[in-house]
Amino acid sequence: VQLQASGGGLVQAGGSLRLSCGPSGRAFGSYATGWFRQAPGKEREFVAVITWRNGIRFYADSVKGRFTISRDPAENTVSLQMNSLKPEDTAVYFCAARLNYCSGYGCSRLDYDYWGQGTLVTVSS
Repeated sequence: VQLQASGGGLVQAGGSLRLSCGPSGRAFGSYATGWFRQAPGKEREFVAVITWRNGIRFYADSVKGRFTISRDPAENTVSLQMNSLKPEDTAVYFCAARLNYCSGYGCSRLDYDYWGQGTLVTVSS
């Protein structure tokens, strides 16, 4: 299974970008699809996750109120709308799908089953 993340680019601080991930998991029975990011020299960190069955969302504190994750079952895609971007949001963003149940902070671990190749987001100050 190969996930494809797209939509990254260069944006000024305060701007917006929309990332897309497809096929994002529903077609192969995943429980949830999430977004992670990795800045240069830092560990990969959780950003947001959404479950396929009932659309439950969970966000990292650092993006809460600025980012919105959504799913489109018809298109089998998951999007990440990023508003009010900050230079510290600069990173390679990855989408990932997990087959098993998770809840809350349990969804922030890296134990996802399928990963995309990443898309670079650069926020200039």
